[in-house]
Parts: sequence; C-alpha cells; structure tokens
Amino acid sequence: MNIGAPREQTVEGSVEGGCLCGAVRYRVSGTPISSSCHCRSCRLASGAPSVAWFVVLNDQFTMLSGRPSTLRSSPPVVRSFCGRCGTPLTYQHDDDPGAIEITTATLDHPELFAPTKEIWLSQKVPWAASHADIEHYPRTGFDEHGIVG
Repeated sequence: MNIGAPREQTVEGSVEGGCLCGAVRYRVSGTPISSSCHCRSCRLASGAPSVAWFVVLNDQFTMLSGRPSTLRSSPPVVRSFCGRCGTPLTYQHDDDPGAIEITTATLDHPELFAPTKEIWLSQKVPWAASHADIEHYPRTGFDEHGIVG
C-alpha cells in the first residue's frame, strides 16, 4: 500500500507500542493513514481474518528497543515480527520505500487509530465482519501514485 493523503487522525507528540513479550518497542510521531486489510497474505501472517494497519513515513518511526526478525513474504514485501514471541509488527513494500506500515493492535493505545478504510475485500473470508461506515476497496485502495481510489 502506498502512502496517500493523511486522514484527520493526528498524533500530539508521539505514541509507543511493542510486542507481546516486551522485547521490541517502537515510537511513532506524525499523521498516520489507517486501514484494515483482508488480503490472504496478511491473514496468514497474523492468524486473523484481517489486520488493522497504520502507515507513516520512515522518519516518523523509531525503534526503541529490540531488533525484530524479518521475512520477505512475497517478492516486494518485507514483514517484521518479534523473534521471541512472534507478534507481527511491520510491513514494507518495495514500491513505497519511504513508508512503513505498523500493526495497529501493537500500539499501547490502539483505540487512537481506528481503520479509515478496508482494503483487499476481494479476498475477505465470507464470515468476517466488515465495517459499513468506512470506505471499501476490492484491492489496495491506492493507485500507483499513492492516491486513494
């Protein structure tokens, strides 16, 4: 997913998050873009029917402690996770090297970043709930220029 126009969700100062066991901690500042992804790859990486993500520029993301393990889950995608407890943490796509996606649920206060769109609904499992009041996209929700479409 490429970074698009920022949403109204802003961070005053910064927010922090980390993995289940506490070995990996991070800090984020700035204005995120939020989404919930239903693609098969995200489902398999998380063991969940969808994954809530928020996207920031790389310079808005700071690793505070620990060193996540990484996996190239497909040719253009690198995912990170805690090598100790397995918590999925980040997603980076070769087509958007200046941005990083972070799993919203790993924030200390995930309630600050509710998804603003649902993407890859074409791959949603039929029994998974969908949020009727936010934007829906059968695929990424962004075009090759990072514009929501």
